[in-house]
Amino acid sequence: MYSIPFLDMPALQSAQGVVHLPGSKSISNRVLLLAALSKGTTQIHDLLDSDDTRVMLDALQKMGCTINKKNDVLEVTGIAGQIDSSISLDLFLGNAGTAMRPLTAALAIMGASATMRGVTRMHERPIGDLVDALRQLGCVIDYTANEGFPPLQLKGCPSPKLDGPIRVRGDVSSQFLTALLMALPLVAKQNITIEVQGELISKPYIEITLNLLAQFGIVVKRDQWSRFVIPLGSQYISPGVVHVEADASSASYFVALGAITQGSGVRIQGVGLQSIQGDIRFVDSAKQMGAHITGGPNWLEIKQGQWPLKSIELDCNHIPDAAMTLAVMALFADAPSTLKNIGSWRVKETDRIAAMACEARKLGAHIEEGPDWLRIHPIAKGQWKSASIHTYEDHRLAMCFSLAAFNADQLPVRIEDPACVAKTFPDYFETLFSVCKSNTIPVICIDGPTASGKGTLAWAVAQRLGFNYLDSGALYRITALAAVRAGLSLQPEQSDAIAQLATQSKIQFDGECTLLNGANISKNIRTEEAGMNASKVSSMPAVRQALVDLQHSFKRLPGLVADGRDMGTVIFPASPLKVYLTASAEERAQRRYKQLISKGFSATLDTLRADLEARDARDMSRSLAPLVAAQDAMQLDNSNLSINQSVDLVLSWWQSKQPKASSQS
Repeated sequence: MYSIPFLDMPALQSAQGVVHLPGSKSISNRVLLLAALSKGTTQIHDLLDSDDTRVMLDALQKMGCTINKKNDVLEVTGIAGQIDSSISLDLFLGNAGTAMRPLTAALAIMGASATMRGVTRMHERPIGDLVDALRQLGCVIDYTANEGFPPLQLKGCPSPKLDGPIRVRGDVSSQFLTALLMALPLVAKQNITIEVQGELISKPYIEITLNLLAQFGIVVKRDQWSRFVIPLGSQYISPGVVHVEADASSASYFVALGAITQGSGVRIQGVGLQSIQGDIRFVDSAKQMGAHITGGPNWLEIKQGQWPLKSIELDCNHIPDAAMTLAVMALFADAPSTLKNIGSWRVKETDRIAAMACEARKLGAHIEEGPDWLRIHPIAKGQWKSASIHTYEDHRLAMCFSLAAFNADQLPVRIEDPACVAKTFPDYFETLFSVCKSNTIPVICIDGPTASGKGTLAWAVAQRLGFNYLDSGALYRITALAAVRAGLSLQPEQSDAIAQLATQSKIQFDGECTLLNGANISKNIRTEEAGMNASKVSSMPAVRQALVDLQHSFKRLPGLVADGRDMGTVIFPASPLKVYLTASAEERAQRRYKQLISKGFSATLDTLRADLEARDARDMSRSLAPLVAAQDAMQLDNSNLSINQSVDLVLSWWQSKQPKASSQS
C-alpha cells in the first residue's frame, strides 16, 4: 500500500493479465457481525483485510467475541446474541458505514451501553432514520453532538416493543434496513415486521443481507421491497464455514480497465457472473458501453470492444457504488452520458456527486450535476489536462480516477492520498500496475562516488514518491560475493565465469533485506571488503553487460529511483532527472568513519580517506563507463546538507519537470 501524500501515475497505454481481487467489504463486515451474533464458531475464508474490517473486528472483540486467525482463515466464536450490559463499550468505527449502522442496531437491541463514534466524515453521515426506528422498539439512544448524526450513546433497551411494525425510511441508505434485518432476529419472540417508507434504494445490497441471513439460519419473508417479516423463533446458528466472494465493486475498475485499453484482455479471478453481489450488474452496464465481456462462476474476462465507448443513460439505483466507475468510463465515450438516481452518493464517504464533478472538471471534462444525477461529457483528444486529483479520504474516488491515466493525450495524473484505498482494497495500485504497461515509466538517476550518500538519498526519494528502488552498487556487491563463494578469483581472466554466475543467481530486494538464492546476505554485502570487491567486478565488461538487463528490469510502474555510478550515463540515459551527488573526500571519510564505529568496527580517518580517493581514481579511470556526471545531470554537493534537505531539493527538481497539474476545477 502506498502510504505517501500523493502518487504520480505516468501515462498508461495498455493492460493485460490476471488480477485476484480482495474479498467483498459488504459481505465481509456482514459475515463478521453475523458470526459474532451466532452460537458456535464460524470459519471465514477469503475475508477482506482492510480498514473497515479491522474496525469491525476490534469492536467484536470488545463485545466479547473470541477471534483467532489460522493461516488465511479467521475463526469467530460468537456471543449467541447475549452481551454483558454492565460493561460500557467505547467503539471507534472510522468511516465504516457497514460497521457503524449494523453494530448500532445490534448493540441497542441487545441492551448494551456503548459509545459509537468515528472519524469526522462519519459524524456527517446521517443515522437519524435508523435511530428513530430503534427508538420505536424502546431503545434508549442519545446524540452526543448533532441531532441525527453520530456520535451516539446507547443506554440500553429495557423491554423491546414488538407489538407493531417497525418503520424505517429506505430512500437515504439501505444500510438502515440491513441493520434492522441483522439485529431483530435477536429478539424474535414473535413475528417481527419491518415496513420500508419511501422507495428503497440500493436493493441489491439488501439481497446480499438476505442471502447471508439465510446462511446463518434466518429466513426472512419479503413482500416486494416494502415489507419484511422475521419469523418467530429466529435464532442465529453458525453455518461452520463461510467463503467471502471477491468484491464486485472492486471488480468494476478492472472491468473498465479492460474496456478502455488495448491488449489481449484483463481476467478477474474470484468473482463471476453468478455473484450474489448486486454490483456484478455493472457488467451489463459496461457491455452497454461497448465492452466485450465473458465470464463463469468465479471469473470474468474483459476486452476492448467498441471504441470510443458508447454513451449511456442509466438509472444506477441497482449499482450505487460501481456506478462511480461508469462516470470515469464516460470520459472515454462518444457522447455525453447521464447517471440517474444516485442521490445516495451524497451521504457516502464524501458527497460523491460533487466530488466526482469537481475532479472530472480538473481533467478537462464538462460536467453537469443535479440533486441525484450526473451528466458527463467526454474529453476529446487534445483537451485532456494533467490533474492533481483530490480524493476526499474516499477510496472509490482514488480508484476511479486512476483510470484517467489512460487519457488520449498521454498526460500523467496525480492521485492525492492514495492510501485511502485501504478502506476496501489496500493493494489496489500494486494490482493495477501489475497488469498495466507504460511507455513513459519515469526514472530518477542518482549517481556519485563512493560514500557520497547516494543510496540513502535514492531510497528516501523513492519512499517519498512511492517509486521502486534500485541499488545498482548492491548488484555488483552481490555478484562479487557470489563469485567468492563459488571459489572464483576476482581477476580479469575470470570475468566470463563471474558474468555467467551473475545471470544464474536469483537476486531479490525485499525492503531492507537482500536475498541471494534465498539466503539473506544484507550484512555480508555491506562490509568494506564487499565494497572493494564490487569495484573490481564492476570494471569487467562481461559482468557489466550481464547486469544491464537485470538493472533494466527494475524499471516498473509507477517509477524508479536508481542509484549507482553510471545510471544516468549508461543504464538510463533518457532519464528525465539525473542527479550527480558529491561530497568532499574528507566529508565522505567522516561519514564512513562514524558508520563503522557505530557498528563496532575499528577504523582510522586517514586510511578511509586514502581508500576513498583510491577508489574514486579507479572508478574515474576505468575504460568502460567511467565515473562521470551525465552532461544534463543536476550537481548536488551535500557536504553541508542534511538528508531531508537533499531529498527536498531533488523532489523540487523532479516537480519542475512535471506537466503543470490542474488542482482547481
